[in-house]
Amino acid sequence: MKTYFLIPIAAATLLFTSCKNEVKETKIVEQKVKQSLDAKKAKYTVVPVNEEKLITFKLEPKSDSKATGTVVFSQKGEMVTFKASLEGLTPGMHAIHIHEKADCSSVDGKSSGGHWNPTFKEHGQWEKSKEYHKGDIGNFMVNKDGTGDIKLRTDQWCIGCDDKAKNIVGKAIIVHQGTDDFTSQPSGAAGARVSCGGIIQ
Repeated sequence: MKTYFLIPIAAATLLFTSCKNEVKETKIVEQKVKQSLDAKKAKYTVVPVNEEKLITFKLEPKSDSKATGTVVFSQKGEMVTFKASLEGLTPGMHAIHIHEKADCSSVDGKSSGGHWNPTFKEHGQWEKSKEYHKGDIGNFMVNKDGTGDIKLRTDQWCIGCDDKAKNIVGKAIIVHQGTDDFTSQPSGAAGARVSCGGIIQ
């Protein structure tokens, strides 16, 4: 009789052990899947399309001038907004351009190179001439107190993108003593470089 009672008990024990192992294996599989998903989340970061990029820097005097200022570049989507506020300039029109290198080490600002011209065009008035440099921002008015502001928006620039014909990072902002005539080559006969600031991210 004892033998007959042992068979159901042994079967029940075996069934319980089997179910317990299955639950344990299921938990292990679930844990591995969770770890895999967590690893993917850590590796791949989703950046919002409309996240704003921002670069702000100071302009320093060059060529024995007193011209200083602040420049702000911001990008949201495909549009870049440029703002510059200056002081210490002589009243009247002054040219402002993007130059090739973020190097303002020389006293005359010429260490920044020539106009930024990644498309190898002639100098001209931006979007009004047949040809123009990507760095040909143009002229702005300085008031009697020596202050002046300029603002523009464009999709022809980008902040830190892979397009070398659009990326402004690593370039410089140069303010000139005179006015850009938009015709003289290669830089519009705008005179000495009186202020400089590197566009560094």
